Amino acid sequence: MLIFKHNSKEVSIINNKVLNHCPVCGKELIITKLNCRHCQTKIEGEFAPSKFCRLPNEQLEFIEVFLKSRGNIKDVEKELGISYPTVRNRLDSVLQALGYCVEKSECPKDDLQHQTILDSLERGEITSEEAAQQLRKCKK
Repeated sequence: MLIFKHNSKEVSIINNKVLNHCPVCGKELIITKLNCRHCQTKIEGEFAPSKFCRLPNEQLEFIEVFLKSRGNIKDVEKELGISYPTVRNRLDSVLQALGYCVEKSECPKDDLQHQTILDSLERGEITSEEAAQQLRKCKK
């Protein structure tokens, strides 16, 4: 458990994941102290966290499944119970969050519409027939 003080008041945070943003003001945090548990060496300064530390838990969990599956999208689909387009979108989202450029199709609006329809189908909100009908309408 992590405990910090703000205005003489102690506030505790249950999860011990490296914090990226200040729990008081929301601004980005920097690492200023490193300690060795073995020899008790302490190093102070300003250290930038890894760009992976800045990812939300959902994206970190996706990366873990992706790596465990050795990049096999079919295995990622099975483990997470999501469709191929959803796996691709999550992968693109992670790549963008890490600062890499992701090529998009010429009609991102159409991709978004298609993904929305596929996500609705995946959640069981529409039938496959309704999804097919909506996708046909998008092409017109």
